[in-house]
Amino acid sequence: MARSASDQFSQVTLKEATERARALIPLLQEHAAIADEQRSMPAPIEAELHRTGLLRFLQPRNWGGMELEFVAWVDIPEMLARGDCSVAWNVANLASHHRTLSVFSEQAQRDVWEDNPDALIASGIAYQFGRAHKVDGGFILSGQWPFCSGVIGAGWHILAAIVMEGDKPVDWVQCLVPEGKYEIIDDWHTMGMRGTGSCTCKTDNLFVPEHRVESMAISRAGHRYRGIDANSNPMYRIPTSAYGASGLAGCVVGGAQAALERMVEWIESRSTNYTGSKMRNFQNVQHRIGLASAKIDAARLILRTDCIEIGQKITENLEVSVETKLRVKRNICLSARMSVEAIETLYEMAGANGIYDSSPMQRIYRDVKAASAHIHFSTDMQMTTWGNFTLGGEIKSPTL
Repeated sequence: MARSASDQFSQVTLKEATERARALIPLLQEHAAIADEQRSMPAPIEAELHRTGLLRFLQPRNWGGMELEFVAWVDIPEMLARGDCSVAWNVANLASHHRTLSVFSEQAQRDVWEDNPDALIASGIAYQFGRAHKVDGGFILSGQWPFCSGVIGAGWHILAAIVMEGDKPVDWVQCLVPEGKYEIIDDWHTMGMRGTGSCTCKTDNLFVPEHRVESMAISRAGHRYRGIDANSNPMYRIPTSAYGASGLAGCVVGGAQAALERMVEWIESRSTNYTGSKMRNFQNVQHRIGLASAKIDAARLILRTDCIEIGQKITENLEVSVETKLRVKRNICLSARMSVEAIETLYEMAGANGIYDSSPMQRIYRDVKAASAHIHFSTDMQMTTWGNFTLGGEIKSPTL
């Protein structure tokens, strides 16, 4: 397999990558309002992410990527979100798709990385929005996928679909499609997370060659990814369907951490408008800071613990049970919810000062609230599924 011209990233450790992310926080804060206004990632930010290799922290070392341990999926987005939650969300998605491509066929990997190992890969991974059927040499793909984060400027797109034979679903696949073969619908006009540019994308009767299509029906006996031999790091065998939202939840935690840091700075220098009393001396203010920071720390710990645990399990070739997968999905949801509770506790203290467009707290609050609307963070969905399973109910999912 060809090596990239950017082999310097293959020697970057998790500690160094995290420090590179931390060093970008001031620049991210400086451009956050611009990203919010233009509804996409600013060019200077994208350039810095390429320069530092942070878009390639999960890419195989064979292609010059960092191939970091799985807990990086939380750590890197969480740190970047302290500067801008939207940028962190795009990094969590775009970087994770390097990991996804690693299990595709070697030819698919060459199609993308041989010419440009820095290539950005977006995705629309809700299977129900896509339909495919088998033809000679590949598949015909049609569908319309919402929430394609980072698609603006991406050179490739991974689109999920249910493969049909007549009226019968026979497989659940992801299709690798180059830029220009799908339509981007400019519908990303939202309350928050505007900088992600998460537009809807559409294809109609598009031919996708067989080597760019990978089955994701991992619950089926004998399922095996075609790229797993070339990229043998156990990290690539961690089931994305269960753990994939860990990085997204890390963005929510990082956004809440940003709000905490901004609020602490503000309180330390501020008196109330009417009495002149120092806010930091109010016991209720102290209580809110303590409560919010505890929830943020707990949320981060939950996410990191589950990622470290699965890394150990996969390395030791231990089974990842349905119970484990559902527990992790439950915990991811809880971590996001705790972070939202924390930022709501903090935002209330901003009072009328927090409602201005010029207030960083207002944007951070909007971003975290918008991010928390993701289906993975729905307590109605995740807690109910866990409750059903633990009470003896049946869980059917071909991709879990």
